[in-house]
Amino acid sequence: MRASGGEWLDSIRRRAARPRPGWTRRPARALTGCAALLALGWPVGPAHAAAPGLSDSQRKEAEFIYFDRCSGCHGALRKGATGPNITDEQMLKKALPELEKTIYEGTDAGMPGWGRTGEMTRDETALMAKFLQNPVPIPPELGLEAMRASHKVHVPIAERPRKPEHKRDIDDLFGFILRDVGKGAIIDGKSKELAGIVDTGFAVHIFRASATGRYFYTIGRDGKVSLIDLYEKKPQVVAEVRVCLDARSVDVSKYKGPKGDFVDKLAIVGCYWPPQMVVLDGQTLEPMKVISTRSSTYDTNEYHPEPRVATIVASHADSEWVVAIKETGMVWLVDYSDLDNLKMTQIAAERFLHDGGWDATQRYLLIAANMRDQMVVVDTEEKKFITKFETGIKPHPGRGANWIDPEFGPVSATTHLGEGLIVVYGSDPKGHPEHAWQIVREAETAGPGLFLKTHPKSNHIWTDATLSKEEGANQQICVFRKEDFEAGPNCWQATEHGKIVHFEYNKAGNEVWTSVWDKQGEIIVYDDKTLKEKQRITGDWLVTPTGKWNVYNTVHDIY
Repeated sequence: MRASGGEWLDSIRRRAARPRPGWTRRPARALTGCAALLALGWPVGPAHAAAPGLSDSQRKEAEFIYFDRCSGCHGALRKGATGPNITDEQMLKKALPELEKTIYEGTDAGMPGWGRTGEMTRDETALMAKFLQNPVPIPPELGLEAMRASHKVHVPIAERPRKPEHKRDIDDLFGFILRDVGKGAIIDGKSKELAGIVDTGFAVHIFRASATGRYFYTIGRDGKVSLIDLYEKKPQVVAEVRVCLDARSVDVSKYKGPKGDFVDKLAIVGCYWPPQMVVLDGQTLEPMKVISTRSSTYDTNEYHPEPRVATIVASHADSEWVVAIKETGMVWLVDYSDLDNLKMTQIAAERFLHDGGWDATQRYLLIAANMRDQMVVVDTEEKKFITKFETGIKPHPGRGANWIDPEFGPVSATTHLGEGLIVVYGSDPKGHPEHAWQIVREAETAGPGLFLKTHPKSNHIWTDATLSKEEGANQQICVFRKEDFEAGPNCWQATEHGKIVHFEYNKAGNEVWTSVWDKQGEIIVYDDKTLKEKQRITGDWLVTPTGKWNVYNTVHDIY
């Protein structure tokens, strides 16, 4: 018998509170979100006779490991996107030792070696190999009634401060993900002091600043959205809701024009499972509308049961969110000016859309179709597809990087999951049409990476090599000079533990902050002009820091 919405949400909370042995600096591995629901006994198809047997406890443990480490690339139904199809039909074609080796050591195509990097033990990789040869558990759906059961307003709008209750510069605050403890840290960009720690969803994927800069929105992998008020004397969560079982993206409404003033009025969450978008009240997070993303692929017109929402950005040209639908290869322009009479423009682009952001003019969406090794360009003013072009193995730009090249004019760039490569391409079709959407430069980095970053006031482009399998490479930082890109990068080892991941500038554009990603996490602050280390932020609270966002840069889409 299926549990009700309230019952399974209560189960999530109970499981999140259970301890897990063997961890000392972070809470127990809790079954949250999608994994917790699967553990309640949702339907599983019959196993093939050759599938290894699993006890109930083994299955529950494997479901969490899959949710935590695997579902982002392979999908809840294991049909693949950034990663390949790993359904039981495919995995039974491989021997268990072969599967264990792949999980433990990773691949040259961009899959991390979960054992090699310390995230999974030998026993856990062996368990995961067996799990993959068993049928896929089918997650439940999630509607408005169940979402509303999780909705909480901790501080009503009328009781919130009308002006900041502190002297910190809100525009120069940073939101930091503390991935494995389900928390976020707010750090003052000027003093480098911790302003506060807030509870969030599990394994938060992004912080998004509201259009006014007052709030941070966070989205956890478990689909929990938290609204953080930066006016409070100590930043705090003023509202929360869980609208997905697995999620990655959130953004707010920014438009003010003839259609009305929608600044900070609405928010949208993109789900991995169920495959849908959810529109929320931007001030209270009350769920308002669910929009399913299930449809047919743009190229073969075949129905797809799991089209996940990848990147979402708020259009600067209209009252629209620009939403990338991963598996079907569509970019949807969702007009939020009239939710009762919803209008959407569906643009055919390329399959397996993933990370992306704006060009320097904030007109063109530049997004990676990483399993097709391509970058895609969509014009949000003309509301149409422009082009796509091949770069390298699995491009992954994050939000990207834009700068002025001394020879080619305005350019943009991407790093890659599958190789240590940065590719630079022209992104100024008006001023430099001969270079627009053409590769103009490329160079090797320290290894496959997740992010690159620059700033209009900087002469540098910073890159990581988080996914590199080469010993010590993922602890390096490589920096290119805009005025002499062809000279290659200046690389150095920044840490002796963990992995370097993600960069962000301060408001002034003269400092770069990066994370040392492990249980003994650190934040390293560099002088962008000299590349010299200025400060290391440490503390018992700094557990598995990953992404970070400066309020000013996020509000103004500076990257």
